[in-house]
Amino acid sequence: MNIIFFNNFINVFFFIFSGTLFCFYFITAILSIVEMKNHIKKTVDFDYRTMLSFPKLPSVSIIAPAYNEEKNIIENIKCLLSIQYPDYEIIIVNDGSKDDTLATIIKFFDLIKIERAYELKIPCEMIRGVYQSVNPAYNHLLVVDKENGGKADALNSGINVSRKDLFLAIDVDCIIESNAILKMVRPFINDQTHKVIVTGGVIRVANSCEVAGGRIVKVNYPQNFWAKFQVMEYFRAFTIGRMAWAKLNGLLIISGAFGLFDREVVVKVGGYDKTTVGEDLELVVRMRKYMYETGTKHRVAFIPDPLCWTEVPESFKILSRQRNRWTRGAIDTIKKHKNMFFNPKYGMIGLVSFPYWVIYEWLSPIIEFFGILFLLIYLILNLYSLNIIVLVLLFVITLSLMLSTIAIYIEAYTYYKYRGVKYLFQAFLCVLLEIVIYHPSNLYFSLSGNFDYFFKKNKKGWGNMTRTGFAAMKTK
Repeated sequence: MNIIFFNNFINVFFFIFSGTLFCFYFITAILSIVEMKNHIKKTVDFDYRTMLSFPKLPSVSIIAPAYNEEKNIIENIKCLLSIQYPDYEIIIVNDGSKDDTLATIIKFFDLIKIERAYELKIPCEMIRGVYQSVNPAYNHLLVVDKENGGKADALNSGINVSRKDLFLAIDVDCIIESNAILKMVRPFINDQTHKVIVTGGVIRVANSCEVAGGRIVKVNYPQNFWAKFQVMEYFRAFTIGRMAWAKLNGLLIISGAFGLFDREVVVKVGGYDKTTVGEDLELVVRMRKYMYETGTKHRVAFIPDPLCWTEVPESFKILSRQRNRWTRGAIDTIKKHKNMFFNPKYGMIGLVSFPYWVIYEWLSPIIEFFGILFLLIYLILNLYSLNIIVLVLLFVITLSLMLSTIAIYIEAYTYYKYRGVKYLFQAFLCVLLEIVIYHPSNLYFSLSGNFDYFFKKNKKGWGNMTRTGFAAMKTK
């Protein structure tokens, strides 16, 4: 009798979990398509260059932490210097590099040490000096040299040195479109009913693309096996996931590689948390929590345009480290802000977004693992018929194919960066292989992240991220 009850309970649990997950994905896909069409309709005839003459555009600091980036730092800074915006500064934070990162920048850009007044509103490691170029062509560039403290600490030091209204937190090895800041700033000046505290944009995969003069000149589908999967993954995450959550005003995460923040609000909440490896997620959650507690109507905006290009891991080992870290960062953020879970005080975030993150982002891989385990046990004990197993597999495959196909369609309908029959063939082949290769790998990464967080002492470690660098992608 107990076995029958347990069996029925398991069946009902997985049916409800799978059904609600499917509904969430279906709803977000529909919302994303509708919102994307609205965005295109509003912006198709808008010339962002006209914004350059606007008298009251907010000023922007671009803050890019750099640690041991000697090989690629010059090319990276050139990318940042090519943006279009009337009032901005670029702050490169040398986070105690052990190579010649600082010396390389000083020599190439003719930097000298200057006296610059700043207030340490956010605690950070000691700032050893601030450098500026004597060449007028680089008058937007500042370099902060500091003791090593990690990415979050480097961003905090950059915020302290900054004197602008907004700051763009960006990985130094990213390539951003020349009009990216103009597009990211627009929600801050257009929204008359909410205070926009953060804007995020779409991240795209730069692996195998051709780079010249700090710009992507030709978009190529990655040659690397693991990078191919990540293109599809980024399609879904940005064009389906974040677009829909932004529409519902329930967005909780902005990519740590590319996000525009209200500096004043960030300072009020204490800056980036140096005790977590998920500092980008944790900061946005803490900012939204603060805004609810102060009774301020606010919004986290999202621009669905491909504004930033980054190099993704090309080996199983490096990819595993990255996803392990993402999992640990998410768990840490959930624990730090667990009082938001189903708390009506925090509105949409407390009742929908945060519970969704807990159940379908953190716990989903764990539930899936036990689901597979139970399925195997039941199959061995002949408690499930082959028909039920086939139905479960068909459901999973259908869901995966549906989401990936929608994501590919949205990309082709909107920005059409990847072209050709060869690309479409490879993309759909990846969609099929993802079910048997990439998804199980991600399941393993997530489970290992959970294990490391709860059972290993060094749960704050980042792990090394080896990159090819954009200098290697330059056209001849």
